[in-house]
Formats: sequence, C-alpha cells, structure tokens
Amino acid sequence: MQAIMLAAGKGSRLGKYTKNNTKCMLNIHGKTLLERAIDALIEADIKDFIIVLGYKGENVKEYIEEKELDKKINITYINNDIYDTTNNIYSLYLAKDYLVKDDTVLLESDLIYDTSIVKKLVNSKYESAAVVAKYEEWMDGTVVTLNDDDTISSFVEKKDFDYSDVNKYYKTVNIYKFSKEFSERFYLPFLESYIKAYGNNDYYELVLKVISGLKEAKLHGLQLNGEDWYEIDDCQDYDIAKAIFAPSTREKLELFHKRFGGYWRFNGIKDYCYLVNPYFPTDKMIDKMKYFYNELLFNYPSGQKIERICASRMFDNVSEENILIGNGAAELINNLRYVTNKKIALTIPSFNEYVRCFPDNDILYINSKDNDYRLSLDELIKVLDKVDTLIVISPDNPSGSHLTYDETIKLLDTASEKNKQVIFDESFIDFADDNYTLINDDILNKYSNLIVIKSISKSYGVPGLRLGVLASGNKKYLDIINKNLPVWNINSFAEYFLQIISIYKKDYVIGCNKIKEERNRFYNKLLEIKELNVYKSDANYFMIKLNKGKAEEIAEYLLDSKKILIKVLNGKNGFDDNEYIRIAIKSKEENDYLLESIKEYYL
Repeated sequence: MQAIMLAAGKGSRLGKYTKNNTKCMLNIHGKTLLERAIDALIEADIKDFIIVLGYKGENVKEYIEEKELDKKINITYINNDIYDTTNNIYSLYLAKDYLVKDDTVLLESDLIYDTSIVKKLVNSKYESAAVVAKYEEWMDGTVVTLNDDDTISSFVEKKDFDYSDVNKYYKTVNIYKFSKEFSERFYLPFLESYIKAYGNNDYYELVLKVISGLKEAKLHGLQLNGEDWYEIDDCQDYDIAKAIFAPSTREKLELFHKRFGGYWRFNGIKDYCYLVNPYFPTDKMIDKMKYFYNELLFNYPSGQKIERICASRMFDNVSEENILIGNGAAELINNLRYVTNKKIALTIPSFNEYVRCFPDNDILYINSKDNDYRLSLDELIKVLDKVDTLIVISPDNPSGSHLTYDETIKLLDTASEKNKQVIFDESFIDFADDNYTLINDDILNKYSNLIVIKSISKSYGVPGLRLGVLASGNKKYLDIINKNLPVWNINSFAEYFLQIISIYKKDYVIGCNKIKEERNRFYNKLLEIKELNVYKSDANYFMIKLNKGKAEEIAEYLLDSKKILIKVLNGKNGFDDNEYIRIAIKSKEENDYLLESIKEYYL
C-alpha cells in the first residue's frame, strides 16, 4: 500500500496563510497538515508517500528535509509545472504510473483529520473505497449516495445538489483507497479519456462520477462514526479546524467559549451553554417563516418607527412610543451608558454585558454570594442611597433567583421616592412560576426612572434572529438611545417574526409552561446526584455547585466524551473558590442525556 497526496494548488482563498506556502504547510497548533498526514500514514503502516507538488513546492521539500520527515517514510516528488492553469485532475494524472504499481491511498492536501481514519480505510474490507460522512449543514462540496451494500451509486456535484434529498447524501472526505486493479481497469482509462475530452482544469472526482455508473467498478463508501475531520479551504475553515483539533480538551473548551455561538459548524456539538426556549417556536410558525423566506431575503426591513409598532404588539398593554427594538438585548444594553449617571449598583455574579458596557462608571457590586446567590430585596433597597442607578436582573443570570411581583413593585416605589433610576432585565421572567412583565404602559408611565430590558432571542427560542426590546415611559431616555441606533438594526426575518408572533401567543405560553414542568422534573433528578448542589431556579437554567470534582474537569469530560458544552462559572465576578457550573434546561430527552453523562462522570 502506498499513498499519494495532491499538493500542487495555490490555495488562494486562504489569503495570507498561503502567501508563501502551499496548503499542506498550514500549521495548526505547532504541526503542519503535511506532518499530520505523515503521522496517519505511518500509523496505517504505509511505507511509500508520493507528493505531487507545484506552487511553492521547493518550500515543501526544504521543510521535509529540515524536519527529516523523509526518514520516517519514503517520499517521492512529482512536479506539476503548470499548477496555475490546471486542477487536481491533472496532478493525479501525473501520478498515473504510480497508481498502477500498488494499491493507493489518495489524499488531498487541505485536510485535517483523526489519524485513525487512514488506518480504518486501509484495514477496511473494501478493495476500493471513499471515506464519507453523513451530510451535515456545515459541509460543502461533492456528496455521494449509497446503495444498501454501501457501494456508491452516484456522485453529486454542488450544482446538482438537491436539498429535498439531503437525508440521502454523504459528504466525501477526500480520502480514497484505490486498488491497483481499480486504477488500472477503470480509473486511469477514464481519467485519460476525460482529460482528452474536457481538458485538465477540472476535478478528479468527476471521473469517479462517470465510473460510478459502471456495475463492475465497485467503489464503496466507508462511513465515519464520529471521527473528526475538516477541509480547510479558507480562513474561516482554518479557524474552525484550530478549535476542533485543539491540543487539549481544556484549550478546545476555551476556544469554543470564545466563539460565543455558531456551534452548528461543529459535528454533533450539544449546546447546554446558551439559554433558549426548546419548546418555541412551533413547527407551524417555522413553516410559515420558511414559506416567506425568499420574500424576506430579497426585501429591506422597515425602519425603527415601524419596528417599534411591531415590537409593541408582542405585549398586551404597551404603546410604540414606550418601546425600542434592538439587534438582541446586547445592542440595547450597550446603549444604556448614554442614559445612566456616574454611580451604578449591580448584583454579581451577573450577565457579563452589564459589567462590560459601563467602562467609565463607578460600579458598586452587590455580591449575592452573601445571600447564597439569592436576590435580596432588603440589600437592593439599602444600596439605593449609595448610587444613582440600580441594575436588577430577575430572574438572575446565572443563579435563576428572582424577585416576586410584589417585591419588584416595592423596589420601584422606593426608588421612585428616592428619585433613583432602575434598569430591570426581565429576559427570563416568562419561565418563572409567578411570571409577570413590567413592559406595561401603566407601570412604565408611573415609574419614569424605570428602564426595562427583555431578550426576545432567549425566551422565544430564536437566538439567530437577534431580537431584544427596551421599554420605558421616559421619552428622554428613549430618544437618546434611539438616536444611537441605526435606521435598520434588525433584519427582515426578525421583523417578520415580530409581525406574526401575536398569532402564536397561546403556543408561546404553552411552551413556557413546558419549560416549567420539565424544570421541576429535571431539578428533582439532578438532586439525586449527591455530588451536586443544585440551586432552585425560576429560569431555563440551573446553577450548580460541585460538591466533588472540578468545574473545568467535568466540562472537559462532557465535551471530550459526549460533545456536550456547558458553562464553567469559575472566574466570574462574585464566585468564591468553590466549583460552579451552569447548564441550560432543554427538552426531556436532551436533559436526560446530560443527566446520564454527569452520572457517568462520577462513576
């Protein structure tokens, strides 16, 4: 068995990363793709390695010599002198004499993958095969369909991709095994004919597409079973690959958290870190938004005046004059600096945006640790004499503690008497057993120093739409903040969601009630694990103190073995030296999966 790598291309989409080197020289955590490929070949007991070079080929040779990689495996070079006017079909054609000498593993040079994949391919029962992975949203490029016996029935190019058939598709990983006979009888004759007919500026997979129609030329699909791999075509791919193939689970965890979302790009990641409603929107609402997809995609959204009308319709008694819409609550939170005075009080631990967005203010932190991480009305009232503005998040993030309606009104009355400003974040209030809202004209007009923030993305289960509202009866506050918002600060999809949400209000209430029911069930199940101290929550998440073990270690275990992502709270303002995590409350099936995974950790 031998291996051939096609490494002649320029990789121009990678910009600065391939300015002076070809793609196989990309360095990921101290090791090039070339070195990683050689490690995989050695693990598979492959002795001979043929590399087709072109762009910056001399650099590759010098690197191999410098690192003495040619002492680990026998290396042969083939030069594609016209790499800039040809494609990989020609590079493979240049290696035709080697294809007929031995069985061959064919690799592309822009891949990073578990080294076990090549060994799995070499040891598979199939004489000729393509490594394939079940198609997922993040994948791009050629896909195949398989027969019941795993032979490839068709190659589907990007231009022929049909999303109605997506469940049938498998993505080619661009690692192949060709038997000597397969190359000699089928691939090379068709390769030569294809080049004569269509030229040499095409892809070698198009030859496989033609061959897949022949009964005698059996090429199987060797399916992966969760092994990591990634094709690096551009700078974003490079960034993703660095996260997937981090040298340690701790570093991978850190890299994932620094992304702040976008986890659909990662195979099988289960996100228990970000906090959304798993029971809303309903399938019918999603279908309605899908139906108008093209209309929304090709049209501008309305300006703020119309958006405010749309936002007001979400609530039973609020006028458009008292509400603003934001590109997520974060956009509105970051504009609060323009309407607050110098001295601010904020409970900690807290949502980081509130800590970050007041760089020039004097912040008095109220450490809820002193009250076992429960909000204390007495403490909040007491601090009003020391500050100009009090920020309250209820239910609190991350503890899930919240003030009752009566407690909140008492706080607002006291603040009004003292002429103090209150910023009240009720993003998770709809999940509380005694849920209420301050986004009501009667309350907003009564308390002129009140500003209410609510994340729509979280409670309504649409974080990708980025929606939040700010409400106040103080027109001065609203005018100042509104002037700092762009004319179009939400997109057409978000506007349409606001337009139709009133139709689904009953479904939303049902969804929130399901969260409450599941929260109670999940809470009691978590209490059975003696290593956990679970804080009672009125939100869609639990804060947990570990009675045994380290927060970082359990997070690493869950990510590494279960592809579960949770929030480690150690290091946040307000936590002591103990170990804390936060987990989202999701569907029953998802919660049970996390529950069993935690139990396994403590076995």
